[in-house]
Amino acid sequence: MRFKGLAYLLATFLVLSAPFTACAQQQTPSPRGGAATQNTIVREVHHELVMLPWYSVFDNLSYRVDGDRVTLMGQVTRPTLKTDAEAAVKHIEGVQGVDNQIEVLPNSPDDDQIRRAEFRAIYSQPSLQRYAEGAVQQIHIIVSNGHVTLEGVVTGQADKDVANVTANTVPNVFSVTNNLTVEGK
Repeated sequence: MRFKGLAYLLATFLVLSAPFTACAQQQTPSPRGGAATQNTIVREVHHELVMLPWYSVFDNLSYRVDGDRVTLMGQVTRPTLKTDAEAAVKHIEGVQGVDNQIEVLPNSPDDDQIRRAEFRAIYSQPSLQRYAEGAVQQIHIIVSNGHVTLEGVVTGQADKDVANVTANTVPNVFSVTNNLTVEGK
């Protein structure tokens, strides 16, 4: 039983870490030469963000670490998630400042309907169902005023293309921007 719990935690961590893989690589060398400190901050920021309780498939959080400064970016559906992200990162040892550039998406029943429709369309595709596993799905669906953006990491170009085509079939969508990255590229 204990082994299953550890295996579940490891699997959850791996699934949740996928959207942040590209972001974590955006780090720049610390001006004080503290590469170990910067790497520690990157790991801690990533951990704190994926552990936020209201972080969902309809949110996109990314970050950049420049020495002892952290810049938070992305889009969220709840204003509290923006403030929670900043609060979680501020207390990390070695972080001297946080620039919170997270955008709070407009509250819209039409956008909520598109989010649900996109979720059903994308995650009902047999080739994309594996991305639905875990606490937070790997393909994030960001909707703002009828415009859809797909964020995350997929394992192949075919999956990226299927997600794009599927997202474009949902009614009432004005545009789809496919920012999915292919693992290893």
